[in-house]
Amino acid sequence: MNCVRGIVRSTELPIGKDEGVAELTNMETKLGEVMGLAMAAQAATEKVTRLAEDEAPELVGKLEQMHSEAAETEQRCMRIVDTLEGKKTAIQEEASATKRKGADMMKIYLDPDSDALDGFEFLTMAEAGEVGHWKVLKAMTRSISDEEVAALCEWAIPIQERHFTDVKAASEQLAAAEDPAAVS
Repeated sequence: MNCVRGIVRSTELPIGKDEGVAELTNMETKLGEVMGLAMAAQAATEKVTRLAEDEAPELVGKLEQMHSEAAETEQRCMRIVDTLEGKKTAIQEEASATKRKGADMMKIYLDPDSDALDGFEFLTMAEAGEVGHWKVLKAMTRSISDEEVAALCEWAIPIQERHFTDVKAASEQLAAAEDPAAVS
């Protein structure tokens, strides 16, 4: 077994793994997760944009920017994944699974009666999770010196932190405009 760029290559199949399914390292799994979160963020910003269009049209531009940056994040992740011989499908499956989990959470949290505030509260939780995942991935790159993934983290973390700050501020703005004594 040898390890290059955080990728474990082994001639033996791990116990319980199907033949043909690549075994992922922790870092490769986390890369799939952040890619899946970027995919989920695109769907979430689309949903919240629809909720905000009437109630808070001044916030739509930020949501569109977030959507665009999530798409770029997915593409940058994919460029790295494309270089991982024999791992691409497994990492994409991890990303798809993470995206599905995000979609499931969004369906539960944002029901048909949801408003813009509900949408931004959901995005606040989601963006906090993204910041955390990116910082974990960055920490993993330090122990194996993966410069490509480290550079991706350096690019993505400030964007994710800004997204979190922006949606938190939007949530607070929308909450301040609500009548706290009104029956919901």
